[in-house]
This record gives sequence, structure tokens and C-alpha cells, in this order.
Amino acid sequence: MKVIKAEIEFTVGKTIRLDLYPELAPISVKNFVELAQSGYYEGLIFHRVIPAFMIQGGGFSYENGLRPAREVKPIKGEFRSNGVANVISHEPGVISMARTSVKDSASSQFFICVADAKFLDGEYAAFGKVSDQASLDVAVSISRVKTHSEGPFDDIPDVPVVIKAVRITEGA
Repeated sequence: MKVIKAEIEFTVGKTIRLDLYPELAPISVKNFVELAQSGYYEGLIFHRVIPAFMIQGGGFSYENGLRPAREVKPIKGEFRSNGVANVISHEPGVISMARTSVKDSASSQFFICVADAKFLDGEYAAFGKVSDQASLDVAVSISRVKTHSEGPFDDIPDVPVVIKAVRITEGA
């Protein structure tokens, strides 16, 4: 199976390395790769972190409060209940597209599972997995930071978890 290698580098010097699976979720991988290569994710944050569940980013910056990133065109949701036979299960380390209740609403936001979340299988477009235990450890450590609520948003890290860059390192 073809694998595209990527990495999320944080301003604090930590990195999450990813294996993306374009044969299993081609639309989601293409979207993520294009956004990464354009520099879209630079300066954005992980704005929702929940211990023993997941960390979510790719849609907001943080400057005296959450600020939405520029809007990105939504893509087709690649999951079973939307007619796509995506076999990637939401286990620890899996990266998946975030969306609203509208099945084809995913755009730039993604999440990384830090625990088993198989209840999401068939409903969210998983498109890859962390490459190694060190990367999973980084994701888990992010999920455990202190958080607060702000307006309609919950689980926002007290100290912003800022993405320095998302790089495609191999296979694109």
C-alpha cells in the first residue's frame, strides 16, 4: 500500500510523524497534503483536546481568543455511512477529518485519536496514523494539558498548542 509521510511540527519543538493512506481515503489525503504544502496550517492551533479521546486542530488560531482560520472548501466525507468503504478504524494514533453533522462538511480540521474511538468508525473519514510510539506519546501529552471553555467552545488548551508547520516529507 502506498504511504505518504507527513509531520506536524509544533512551536515548542515537538513533532508528530504521520503515515497517510491515499489508497484508502484519497480525497482526505489529497486535501490534507494540499493544505500542508500551501502553508495553511502554519500558526494554527490544536483548539480542542480531550484526555482519553482525541486532539483536534486545523481550524483556528489563538490571539486573545479563538480566531477562525480562512475558510476551506468542504470535501466528500470518506466513510461507510456516506457510501465509502473506508476500513481504517479509529484506534489510538489514527488521524481523521473533523466535520459537523453534515456528512460532506470536512474541510481543514482534523483530529488524532489518543485512545480507542471505534464508535467513530463508519462516520468519520480516517486517513492515516501516527508513524511511531514517540508521535503517539506527543499526541497523548497534548490531550492532557489544562483546558478552559470560551464562548461556545470547550476543551481549549490554556496555553495554545501552536502548529509551526505541517510538512509532507515523502511520497506525495
